[in-house]
Amino acid sequence: MSGNFGNPGLLKSSGGSSDLLKEDDSLLRDTFLSIIRHHNPKLAAKVDVVFALSSAWVMTESDSDFEMLEKRLSDLNPDELILVSSAFSQMLNLHNLSEDISNAQSERAARMGEVEMSTRSTNRSFKKLITERDDVSPDDIYQALCKQEVELVFTAHPTQALRGSLLKKYAKIRNEIDRLHNSRMSPYEKTEALEAIRSHIMAAWRTDEIRRTKPSPQDEMRQGLSYFHETIFSSLPVFQRRIDTALQNIGQPMLPLEHNLFHFGSWMGGDRDGNPFVTPETTREVVITARLSAVNLYFQQTEMLMFDLSTWRCNADLQALAEQINSKHTQDAHMLAEERKRKNYADFWNPIPVTEPFRVVLSDIRDRLYHTRELLHHCLTSSWSDSMPQLWCCCSTNVKEVLENDPGAYFVHDELLAPLKVMYNSLQETGDDSIANGRLLDAMRQVQCFGLGMVKLDIRQESTRHSDVIDTITQYLGLGSYKEWDEEARMKFLLGELTGKRPLMPPTLQTSAEQADVVNTFRTIAQLPPDSLGAYVISMARSASDVLAVVLLQRECGVTETLRVAPLFETLDDLHNSEASMESLLSNKWYCDHIGGRQECMIGYSDSGKDAGRLAAAWGLYEVQEKLAAVADKYDVKLTLFHGRGGTVGRGGGPTHLAILSQPPGTIKGSLRVTIQGEVIEQQFGEKELCFRTLDLYTSAVLEASLNPTTSPKPEWRGAMDLMSEVSCDAYRDVVRKDPRFIDFFSQSTPVSELGRMNIGSRPAKRKAAGSIDTLRAIPWIFAWTQTRFHLPVWLGVGEAFQALVDDGKLEMLQEMYKSWPFFSVTLDMMEMVFAKADPRVAQFYEVALVDKSLWPFGDDLRKRFNQTKDVLLQVLGHKGLLQSSSTRFLQQKLQLRAPYVTPLNVLQVYCLKSIRAIEAGEKIDPRFENYEPTDPEMKALLARDPGAHKHPYKSAVEDALIITMKGISAAMQNTG
Repeated sequence: MSGNFGNPGLLKSSGGSSDLLKEDDSLLRDTFLSIIRHHNPKLAAKVDVVFALSSAWVMTESDSDFEMLEKRLSDLNPDELILVSSAFSQMLNLHNLSEDISNAQSERAARMGEVEMSTRSTNRSFKKLITERDDVSPDDIYQALCKQEVELVFTAHPTQALRGSLLKKYAKIRNEIDRLHNSRMSPYEKTEALEAIRSHIMAAWRTDEIRRTKPSPQDEMRQGLSYFHETIFSSLPVFQRRIDTALQNIGQPMLPLEHNLFHFGSWMGGDRDGNPFVTPETTREVVITARLSAVNLYFQQTEMLMFDLSTWRCNADLQALAEQINSKHTQDAHMLAEERKRKNYADFWNPIPVTEPFRVVLSDIRDRLYHTRELLHHCLTSSWSDSMPQLWCCCSTNVKEVLENDPGAYFVHDELLAPLKVMYNSLQETGDDSIANGRLLDAMRQVQCFGLGMVKLDIRQESTRHSDVIDTITQYLGLGSYKEWDEEARMKFLLGELTGKRPLMPPTLQTSAEQADVVNTFRTIAQLPPDSLGAYVISMARSASDVLAVVLLQRECGVTETLRVAPLFETLDDLHNSEASMESLLSNKWYCDHIGGRQECMIGYSDSGKDAGRLAAAWGLYEVQEKLAAVADKYDVKLTLFHGRGGTVGRGGGPTHLAILSQPPGTIKGSLRVTIQGEVIEQQFGEKELCFRTLDLYTSAVLEASLNPTTSPKPEWRGAMDLMSEVSCDAYRDVVRKDPRFIDFFSQSTPVSELGRMNIGSRPAKRKAAGSIDTLRAIPWIFAWTQTRFHLPVWLGVGEAFQALVDDGKLEMLQEMYKSWPFFSVTLDMMEMVFAKADPRVAQFYEVALVDKSLWPFGDDLRKRFNQTKDVLLQVLGHKGLLQSSSTRFLQQKLQLRAPYVTPLNVLQVYCLKSIRAIEAGEKIDPRFENYEPTDPEMKALLARDPGAHKHPYKSAVEDALIITMKGISAAMQNTG
């Protein structure tokens, strides 16, 4: 092992990050290969040969090297097919781990001042704002931060291909390597760390990486909550303490105790748009589960504080509170101690004397948290009635009433925060401010940020589902068909009902199961603690009446503290029409009074890109933000834009800091809400250094976007974007929607039909069982093209748009736009990165093996478009080749290191797809394997885990290998959908 381990100063040297990445990659790969040699020397030899052949092709790009690789892989038997696929998938995951470690090391070195970070930190943003803006003072920065609100919303979008079991093992490997890099270790300690790494890699290799059943929404929520337990809950108050220090460095006080820079939301168990597995009971369960998670974490914090706060000095307020609490305890001391032992308290079983006032108060908090937890467990296990699915009923325990009516339980977070504040103020008054600003301040900030609900659950449903319910009511009442009314008639009816007092819904009205599900969802919301709920998001929102319909249904179903309603504008047409919809809403006095001067609108990056292509969607999203902000300003309403971004560029993904700073000026204004989806959750919160970095990036970017917004684009740039948007959209739709060959080519050349076998999410790949590209969700749309490394949704139509302006003599203007306009430069930089990840030769390999020959000319045309788009993009960028600038060389190195791992998986995937499709088409199994039976006992056991174990063993083996290749390629692209 290199002597660099245990040398925290490695990154000071030139190329430190690069050297560290290579070193860690080699360590993990060599350790993994030694494990394979230990278990299966023949397999290790094959993996070595395949890796060498793949590396040779990556270096030479010669057809003969590729043919040798293909020949070697085609000779594998079914057992080897699974094992080789798994080996390369594991090596890719380990390589990604080395990149995570390199990023974390760079972040730590930047904080220590050893290297310059490529993107800004909050400290650097402070300096930039003060030195470069004459009109921004330190006090302005402080005041802006005191108003700044960022909410990160975790979603269960099925883009995390790795099982949770493997993620946990990789986290342990990461921790051990982190120790090697950052600790002064004895030879014995280094040996122990390396043995631990070997142990965890071996455990990962021996873990079935395939999810054999789909996760439930509850499973997804528990996985999401694990990030709070592992990193976020403990990291957030430490981060805020660092912001306090940064503020102190510019002469400002710490942030007010009542203010949080961050809040967290979730869609896990609340997003029912096209997901039949998210039921009212699911929503109820995930809310209770999240509250239990919060209570458990606060319970742990409280017990630690009881050990910390042994202080006896206190002010009069704390003394009075302690005496009041002690006066309530009439139980015999022995019985009280036995009860506390039974509750498994860590310590402090006996009654605490009032001379230890902090512990008296904390003991009471502990008792109330325990009681709250018991009540939540009771609510979780109470029954849900399925006996009358077509009636509007909600028969389980009312969680809100149970908590609100029990004085021994915590219902709102202020009840928990109040005694913590009393203790904090006491410590400040007695001069013990260092104690006050330690764990106690952290606990207060945790309560302020996470509340008693941990995350606020959004509810999402498609707009027509609400219209169906109201239509049933209006027809039952003899008012006609709501769905047949025009928008003016709908608005008149809804406002009439909202301003009136009569109940609208007949209690015994028979409805369809789908309509009952909608109403039971609202009735469930009415029975849940309001602080556990966030926004009600209406997908496919097209008009103002879509919003008022949800407001009305909340009232009719007994929701007393109504959820704010956020319309989600997704398709390009919906984006264009959103301004008129919000004008209609905000111009209505009743609605403006109802929202209290605050409105949230969500904009969808995924479906707009699938609908119109990435360039047209990006410009449509830019313009709609400007228009919505202008409408909100007109009616003096504070607008929060909720950005529905995915992880991939095709779904609006990109570097956090740049993505925020490239938004239109005047649209952030200190407030931002954004989705964190799938694999991005792990990338941003899987490790504490990454978690700090993520929080830092959002804080600094939102601050800069608010105090130092980018300038508006020149009129001629807008004109250019209008033209390019139109040209690119037409070119994109000409292929995707109008060319009759496209659907067949897409379904044959990509694994889109096979993605469901991965079981990476609870929801179906399509909103409806049958249909066209329109019914296919954006994630499998992107996922499928990512697997073949063609990335068509990102670039299709872009080349025609750029070429139109170049032909019109406007190349210099495009280059000026790239250099001077953050929106345009970020858009093009992301495209360049995607082109660097793409390989049309691999895509052609899929085509030749899987696609009907009659469609080959269509594929040839797409590859021609790909090359033309790449060439004109480089022309606009002013680059001779992809990723040639100094700022992108490290990324280029990362891609080069990944390349030898991923190509074998592409070849194996094509083989698996061809075999499975042939079998399912009724063709005979390859004669070589017609009588295949696994001889290895471990392989027999592995294939027996397949729920479809009655299948032919060869088909089971090929399906397993196919799933593993999908996961491995996802790891290589570092994106799924």
